[in-house]
Amino acid sequence: MIKSVLRSSFVSLILVFLFTINGFAKDGDTTTTKKKRKGELYYSWGYNAEWYTKSNIHIQQPTLGNDYTYEGVQGHDHPGWNQQNIFNEGITIPQWSMRIGYFFGDAKDYGIELNYDHAKYIFEGQQTHLVGKLEGSPTDTSFMFKGDPSQALTASNNYYFLNNGANWFEGNFMKRWHVYKNKNDNFKIDVITKVGAGFCFPHVQDCLFGKPNISHFQIGGFNLGTEGVLRLTFFKYAYLEYCNKLVYANYWGLRIYEGTASQAFGAYEMILNLGVTFPIGKRIM
Repeated sequence: MIKSVLRSSFVSLILVFLFTINGFAKDGDTTTTKKKRKGELYYSWGYNAEWYTKSNIHIQQPTLGNDYTYEGVQGHDHPGWNQQNIFNEGITIPQWSMRIGYFFGDAKDYGIELNYDHAKYIFEGQQTHLVGKLEGSPTDTSFMFKGDPSQALTASNNYYFLNNGANWFEGNFMKRWHVYKNKNDNFKIDVITKVGAGFCFPHVQDCLFGKPNISHFQIGGFNLGTEGVLRLTFFKYAYLEYCNKLVYANYWGLRIYEGTASQAFGAYEMILNLGVTFPIGKRIM
């Protein structure tokens, strides 16, 4: 009888011990799964389209006696892909965008970002008002500003391209709002706002009255930007985002034939990016 009671008590103690250990193990696992990384690093690549405000282009060529302005010119972008050649060009030929950023804070709702847009600006094929001094004489005239690099170098051949990029680099400060997420975080919706400033790195190619420059890249001005983003995250780490951006770009000292050009304009930009995000840093509750 006593042996039977002792045997039952021993079995009961073993069962209680096993259930207790199992309970602690579950608690420990729950605690571990609740811990998250302190920061979030991300990278994205995408493509963009731009619309520009009218602007003035100021030309200074002292040795030629030129100091004039093209007034109220309208530039346009050059997406690089169309129905005929989509996906037949290299991925860096079209207007592309790249972002590298980091979110921090308990809710990862603040962040910093390096932001680059390979935007393109083209001024050609339009009636243009020119005012100032041309070849040493005052001038105030209108004419068709039209030309092409493949044409002969004549006084009627005129074009002004930032076609290998108006190229805006920015450093951004960001605020994120977590709009929605499902129970296992496999799908999330975030809204992000950004504000920043940086420098312009244009590729300058032009021909003014038959005198072309040597095409080149240069640091040539600054830009300011603000951006609104809708981000959809799938399977925790991949995301698609739609961005709307306003840019102010001010260019100066752009090297042209025997002189320089300067210009400032505003731009509205739409961007579609595909990215990946990586939790990094120490684990926190």
